[in-house]
Amino acid sequence: MMPTETSSLSRGEMLKRLRAEHGESVERTQQLLREQKRVQQEVCKSIREKAKTVPEIAEELGMKPADVLWYLASFRKYGLVVEEGMCGDYPLYRKAEEK
Repeated sequence: MMPTETSSLSRGEMLKRLRAEHGESVERTQQLLREQKRVQQEVCKSIREKAKTVPEIAEELGMKPADVLWYLASFRKYGLVVEEGMCGDYPLYRKAEEK
């Protein structure tokens, strides 16, 4: 069995080659991750002091309510936010207490 070119490359060399070949998609993915992190921080900052509804957060941040709900649902899944009562038909969300 003959060794292939990829098996002779170190892991670092292989990753460097892949980044060069797919530089555009790597940069696009990094930008998306930075934007997602920024939005996550803004949503958390918005509900740090006072519990708010999805429409209130969306209006404050200039986002679509569906996008805010998506972030809050994922935060709730991982215990980062909790529901704190209701305001009309909408649940109030606040940042969970640090353990």
